[in-house]
Amino acid sequence: MPTMNMVQALNSAMDVMLAREPDVLLFGEDVGYFGGVFRVTDGLQKKYGHQRVFDTPIAEGGIVALAVGMGAYGLRPVAEIQFADYIYPAYDQLVSEAARIRYRSGAEWWCPITVRAPCGGGIFGGQTHSQSPEALFTHVCGLTTIMPSNPYDAKGLLISAIEDDDPVIFFEPKRLYNGPFDGHPDRPATPWAKHPLSEVPEGHYRVPIGKAAIARPGNAVTVLAYGTMVHVALAAVAETGIDAEVIDLRTLVPVDIEAIAMSVNRTGRCVIVHEATRTSGYGAELSAMVQEECFYKLEAPIERVTGWDTPYPHAFEWQYFPGPGRVGAGLRRVMAE
Repeated sequence: MPTMNMVQALNSAMDVMLAREPDVLLFGEDVGYFGGVFRVTDGLQKKYGHQRVFDTPIAEGGIVALAVGMGAYGLRPVAEIQFADYIYPAYDQLVSEAARIRYRSGAEWWCPITVRAPCGGGIFGGQTHSQSPEALFTHVCGLTTIMPSNPYDAKGLLISAIEDDDPVIFFEPKRLYNGPFDGHPDRPATPWAKHPLSEVPEGHYRVPIGKAAIARPGNAVTVLAYGTMVHVALAAVAETGIDAEVIDLRTLVPVDIEAIAMSVNRTGRCVIVHEATRTSGYGAELSAMVQEECFYKLEAPIERVTGWDTPYPHAFEWQYFPGPGRVGAGLRRVMAE
């Protein structure tokens, strides 16, 4: 089986779907001739032509409005927002149109669109190229929100997203594009080729939406993470020596509450990790769900380790980034209770 980094896996997913489904189209800023700013769509316009893979103006509202219209017409568009930080002009189209069209029309129309967006920090992108806005979309009924942590899941989940009949927001942690970043910026980068989840089938396969994965089994505490933070959590567990179970959520909405509750009810402790800012972050919803489902089994307060309530700072990136040191401190706190 070939090994792929996340860029190659995502490219392969779109290649498979373009070949398999004539109604699939790709578009966004620089996705065609240039192949995307991160080269995720590299070579697809040359292979499938300008009518199925094409560039758009810098107009995120227009990009998503076009996708909504195409989806209602019966196509399966895959729209790229060049950075998740620029998705806000399209927010009204996603919330008021894409997410509501099936409900408003009594299921006469639906909106099978996928919106891809690179997210997160760790690349010195500053405040406008490092944001993690996933919580804004998990609040919206009618939207599915996904964030993979490895190439195998990235390809399988993107195929599932494109085949889904409802709108999907597909966040791609850009710090993971070329390797499984563990949160230590001072160490040499590790390529995906050395990771077992870089073994990616070339053809069609699905990873189910709404199913979490156990990234590491353990008995002392449950760590809930997604995206880049899965690898940071694994590094923190290794460095502290705490026997933690690390759950990779993969899908934020719908979330696999059964897998979460099964783990927390067994370990009795829970640490939640995400890169986005703390207040009203997705970790708050996870914390509420764990409290509701596992209250009588909890042996310690739920711990959250997150980004700070500030714009992503360029000069203090690694003070903002919830690295293994901060995650490890959270693990120790919850174990001390």
